[in-house]
Amino acid sequence: MPAPDKNPETSALSPHENENLKITDISQKAAGIPGVVAGLKDVVTYMKPMEGLRTSLKLNQKLGIDCPGCAWPDPDHDRSNYFEYCENGLKAIAEEAQKNTIDSNFFAQHSVEELSTWTDFQLGKAGRIAEPMILREGATHYEPISWDEAFALIGAELRAQNSPDEAVFYTSGRASNEAAYLFQLFAREFGTNNLPDCSNMCHESTGYALSKTLGIGKGSVTLQDLHEAELIMIIGQNPGTNHPRMMSALEKCKENGGKIIAVNPLPEAGLMNFINPQRPGKILSRGTTLSDLYLPVQINGDIALLKALMLQLWHKEKNNPGTVFDWDFIQEYTEGYENFIQSLSKYDFTTLVEACGVARKDILEAADMLLRSEKIVICWAMGITQHENGSENVQEIVNLLLLKGAIGKPGAGTCPVRGHSNVQGDRTVGVWDKVKPELMDKLEAHFGFQPPRENGYASVDAVKAMAEGKVRVFFSLGGNFLKATPDTELCAEGMRQCALTAIISTKLNRNHLVGGKTALILPCLGRTELDNQEEGEQFVSTENSTGVVQMSKGILEPCSNNLLSEPAIISRLAEATLGSSSKVDWAAMRHNYDNIRHAIQQTVSGFDDYNERVREPGGFYLPNGARVREFHTDTGKAKFTVNEVPGRAIPDGYFMLTSLRSHDQFNTTLYGLNDRYRGIKNSRHVVFMNREDMTALGLKESQQITLINDSDGKMRRLEGMSVVPYDIPQGAFAAYFPEMNVLVPIDSHDKYSKTPASKRVLVRVEA
Repeated sequence: MPAPDKNPETSALSPHENENLKITDISQKAAGIPGVVAGLKDVVTYMKPMEGLRTSLKLNQKLGIDCPGCAWPDPDHDRSNYFEYCENGLKAIAEEAQKNTIDSNFFAQHSVEELSTWTDFQLGKAGRIAEPMILREGATHYEPISWDEAFALIGAELRAQNSPDEAVFYTSGRASNEAAYLFQLFAREFGTNNLPDCSNMCHESTGYALSKTLGIGKGSVTLQDLHEAELIMIIGQNPGTNHPRMMSALEKCKENGGKIIAVNPLPEAGLMNFINPQRPGKILSRGTTLSDLYLPVQINGDIALLKALMLQLWHKEKNNPGTVFDWDFIQEYTEGYENFIQSLSKYDFTTLVEACGVARKDILEAADMLLRSEKIVICWAMGITQHENGSENVQEIVNLLLLKGAIGKPGAGTCPVRGHSNVQGDRTVGVWDKVKPELMDKLEAHFGFQPPRENGYASVDAVKAMAEGKVRVFFSLGGNFLKATPDTELCAEGMRQCALTAIISTKLNRNHLVGGKTALILPCLGRTELDNQEEGEQFVSTENSTGVVQMSKGILEPCSNNLLSEPAIISRLAEATLGSSSKVDWAAMRHNYDNIRHAIQQTVSGFDDYNERVREPGGFYLPNGARVREFHTDTGKAKFTVNEVPGRAIPDGYFMLTSLRSHDQFNTTLYGLNDRYRGIKNSRHVVFMNREDMTALGLKESQQITLINDSDGKMRRLEGMSVVPYDIPQGAFAAYFPEMNVLVPIDSHDKYSKTPASKRVLVRVEA
């Protein structure tokens, strides 16, 4: 790999680690004692021991700390008094509540040029940022800046733009409901709907498809539904790495007599066997076999597989009318069945089998399991949504559930598994680049200003707008936009063209090294820390994947006296930008977060008695029409849709590359350089290949190659990738996110949601 770029304004790509790659045996089991040890090791290494213990005992407890990791739901009623968390939950709090801090002395010693040569892992583990910092135009080092000066500088730059639409306000899924609501409120009073967020890059396809077909862009199930399901299908999702606590729910389903079908290009440990570390008996008995059937689908072969299954069910229904489909449900609650069946009937089963890559006998077995089940839950994640046909993938999942009447009853429904802890809540309280008239009307009525009525930039639009010089200010509420977006080099080019970039952060990431002409770091409190404001100690709230809103209250002393909470940063910036012309009492909002929640109650549906209900242990459920068979579509009916099997033509010499996450990361945050389940140690720059493909290409294990994407005529290269043989369909490669994002073209995305198609990227190999 070439030496890292020495220009401090470049270095968009992460330098390689000083690697000593080791390839070990692939794990056949998830969690267990190794998971406990790995999580505790991070806590002991990066936190003060007693703080680690105190925090773990409050993690995911009622009225405790909502885990800053994933959005998997907590039990509604009984919860463990000690272990309501997973290995990655411990790693998440160890990452946030690091004992080391970095301040002006650190930045005086380390230039941006030097920091650009650090790996992403090294940057994240440098320590918590302890004071606001600025990189002035032409400077080589960050230097300290007072909060007042920072707010005045940002406010002046925002006011200096020719149009509010020359600013972008990005939101990470880690932000609380309170912070996210204030953020969108500020952006809209400022005059723009440029509110891209991390949903744009993950479950936007889910939101589009579910809203169109079921009338709500969220899943319909509760945690109890997974326990009661007769059959769970897990498609394009790896719970062992990304949502480890989900495996406990799957274990309960199995113990209640349920079956599980796993659909994924790679066999994952978390889909096969789970050793529950909270149950000694399970440890001694070597765990629970989770998947009853594994379907190794080819990359983006999901629609073909689903159609093959539904075609089999339709043939069986024709032979035995009324025994397979739920006709009462179809006739009362749905529309579009005739068009859907007419389209489905034109497909040939053998052709579908070839298109999806799954063995015929396994598809027939899966169809038989579906036939015998009435309570069906389908879970999915990025393997479904991050395709050019991601929305159609989700719609096809809905079609299958509608045929079986498996929506809106106990033990059945849609289960999109969200990533970051409050990514769903951010959208609920208004963070969206699209205009939602009901919200705009209520904001205008309650606050007295006129919100903009034109759609803003989603994430891919924001990248292109910055690269074209249409955006001059980029402001981020958390996150690592540069590494999370596709087409990394293009995003970096856009960031550099901004007059100013400002990021609310707890730790360093590469976004801080590839900023605008002036770049600011605004350090905030973590979710684990106490939040004291003018009117006393405050708490925030979040929404999990099943629509439960509950409080989260930190317990640790802030790591620095020079931190502000996210609501305080946003409200003070709003005052500095809007001044006396603002219609919002920003000071009241930050002094007491009850005032924020009261405003949410007045302007966002479903939050009646917000302040009272959120203080109840365990919180409350938001309304969900699909859960009770009330479908808020334009016709009041759930909708069957017609979706074509996507073409899979691949030019000679090219392969399909898909992204995945290691067991030592969460989104763009790296906890380490190992992937215990897949047998990788000391490296992230690997590409998983089928042995037949390796032989055809003349490649050997650990050989270094370059992956090239030039599908749109632009050359994109990812160098220094080590070959790892793996059980993956022939013609398919896999590599880690976010490193592989450099290969994803900015215009390769779902045509409806604009979710990047990072699960299927055409690449060729240069040895």
